[in-house]
Amino acid sequence: MFDYHGLKISWLGHDSFRIKNGKTIIIDPFKLRSTPDKADILLISHEHFDHLSLDDIKKVVTENTTIVTIPAVKKELGSLKVKEVKAAKPGDKLKIGDISIDLVPAYNLNKFREPGKVFHPKEDGKAGFIIGIKGLRIYHAGDTDAVPEMKGLKPDVALLPVSGTYVMNAEEAAQAARMVEPKLAIPMHYGAIVGSEQDAHRFKQLASCEVQILQQE
Repeated sequence: MFDYHGLKISWLGHDSFRIKNGKTIIIDPFKLRSTPDKADILLISHEHFDHLSLDDIKKVVTENTTIVTIPAVKKELGSLKVKEVKAAKPGDKLKIGDISIDLVPAYNLNKFREPGKVFHPKEDGKAGFIIGIKGLRIYHAGDTDAVPEMKGLKPDVALLPVSGTYVMNAEEAAQAARMVEPKLAIPMHYGAIVGSEQDAHRFKQLASCEVQILQQE
């Protein structure tokens, strides 16, 4: 767990994080090692199995949880007993109590499933999130390359994928950090499917901002 100006940020592995400051926000739970706190707000970036994991989602939701996700995921969550499932798309801005959630585009430019077909097409509307909580802004990039929409987001903290194959590699993530201009970056999307801690350290070497590598909880 890393304390950033009173905001407690925990990496739960792969793309999953717990963010706490009064409320508990959990993002993309997948292969959770321990049962973390229950989520007041759960964010699911897109429908791929390593982000939309119903087994893991069930471990963190209660009847008081609000889920924010994209339409392709909402229809998969009909069996859950939660407070609400809000479907939104990149460009949308939501407010849940005193927490703001802006959805931003997450897509590939050059990571191909087969010739001409990327893993995360822009037209699919997969998302990253900018979370505003207690005066701080945290950007979770989702599964993405260094896309133009990142330019000048200027969050306090950016959670950026670094593994390559399906998302940015360390070099591309360092380029993305220059576009995003966060005060602090935390690498993610390694150690579960592709990529290793070496990718995180390579990103830290190359990044123009402060980088904190978290240990999985």
